[in-house]
This record gives sequence, C-alpha cells and structure tokens, in this order.
Amino acid sequence: MALNFHQLHIFYTVADKGSFSAAAQALHMTQPAVTMQVQSLEDYFGTKLLLRSTKRIELTEAGSALMPFAQRSIALIRETDATMSKFTSQLKGRLQLGASLTIGEYILPRLLGPFGQEYPHIAISMKVMNTAQIMEEILNHHLNFGLIEAPVNHPDMHMEAVMSDELKLIVPAFHPLAEADEVSLHDVMKYPVVLREQGSGTRQVMEEELRNKQIDPSSLKIVMELGSTGAVKSAVEAGLGVSFVSASSVKHEVALGLIKTISISDVRFKRQFYSIYLKSALLPISAVTFLTFLRERNLHQWL
Repeated sequence: MALNFHQLHIFYTVADKGSFSAAAQALHMTQPAVTMQVQSLEDYFGTKLLLRSTKRIELTEAGSALMPFAQRSIALIRETDATMSKFTSQLKGRLQLGASLTIGEYILPRLLGPFGQEYPHIAISMKVMNTAQIMEEILNHHLNFGLIEAPVNHPDMHMEAVMSDELKLIVPAFHPLAEADEVSLHDVMKYPVVLREQGSGTRQVMEEELRNKQIDPSSLKIVMELGSTGAVKSAVEAGLGVSFVSASSVKHEVALGLIKTISISDVRFKRQFYSIYLKSALLPISAVTFLTFLRERNLHQWL
C-alpha cells in the first residue's frame, strides 16, 4: 500500500475537527469510511495517530509529528491547482458561489463576461446574500466558496483578499458639492447622509475609517438607513442626502448625469474583497480557476 493524499487529508480533517463525525460531515463521507481511511493510514505507518479514548480526539506523538506534513500537503495541492488552472481553457464544470450584495449586484456581473469568454464550459451559479448567510451556506456545504466585502473571523473558514475597491462620496447632480472634484470630510459632515444598514460591509468599512480619523460615525447627520446599495442610490438621486458607495456601483448613474462621485481630500475609504471557504475543503478546479482569475487579472479594465 502506498501513502496517498486522500488519507492525509482525512487525517488532517479529523484532527482539526476533533471528531470522526464532524470530519465525516465536512468531507461528505460516512463516519465508517472516515474511520477506515484513518485506520489504513495507521496501518501504513505501523503506529497509532489518534487517541479515541476521550470525548475529543487527541493526537498521539506520531500524529503530532505527521500533522504539519499533512497540512503542507494540503497547501501544496491547493498551490498546484492554482498554478495549473491557468492552463485549463477547456475546463468543464459548475461554479457555485455566494456573493455579498455590492459584489454580487455590481462587481461580478462585469467580470463574469470576460471569465466566461475564457472558460465557456464552466456554468456559473451565484447566490447574492449577506455575509452571515454566505457563511452558513458554506458551513452547510451548499456553496463551495463566497466573496464578501469585509473580513470575518471563523475558526473553520479560510479567508483571502482577492480584489480591491474604494468607496466614493456620491451626491445628486444638483447638490451644492457637485461642482467640486474634491472636498474635505468637514464639508461632507454639514449635509444629511444616507447609509447602508448596520452590519453591511460598506457601512463597516466607512465607519472604521472614520474612527481611524478620530471621528465618531454617529456625528454624521444620518437621515436614513437602507438595506441595499440600489436603495441608497435612489435616495441620493432624489436629493435625500449624500452617501458613500463603491464607485463601480454608480457608473450608470454617473454616465447619465444623475449622480456625481467626489473624492474626499483627507480620507480614503479603501477596502478589500475577500474569498472565504472551509479550511478543510479542497475547492473544485472551477472555483480555483475563478479565484486565480480574480487575483491575477487587471480587473479595473472591466469595472
């Protein structure tokens, strides 16, 4: 019997999850199948790797020695997939992902066209939802991965920055600030502000940057909180207030002369968009190919 990566991956997942049942769920396997593969690995090395006498699985000395090699083998497979994805123009498969609102509504639609031209045989299924819902879908194995607007901390999730973005001040075309190409934050704070709801990635980035500038976000004249970027744009267009949104989300309104984007001289709302997926998961090659596309292409040519 030869050592194989599949068994190392299963061993690592059992050790990471702390139980055979949790590992089986994460790997979409039955618990007996997981147990059998770990036993086969123990037979190969001729030693016990896991202690099963306690409520939580514990590593033996041999298991602890094997763990970093298993971890490195998983990283190497992921790196191999990422490298080889550049050569898979005839790749076939289904890409299932979740995207938070701004990404799903305004960013990805402009990128899926160029991606589809390069990889015409990959079918794409995208769910647009908030970050908490995306994480739940991934944890329940309904999605391979997600793209979100603000960082999250979860012990089972791997997170990586894959795209950059910047929020811009937007004002209606008839607003007093509309004649300026750049204004100060002090100028902005004189006017009513329309914002996304608490907990949205856009709102989080804006508030964190204000705090970095020693400004309490509650000092803004917030007149309305809305649940989508589309609603925010409509409110600004109607003259209800100014706001901060991704520049990519208002290209249509700017082109029509309904809204103007303005730079703020003393603050920039830069942010990253992140991919998230289960640490224990090996993504299908279609997902690896798409993430490689996001990381390595000049996306701004399409945005």
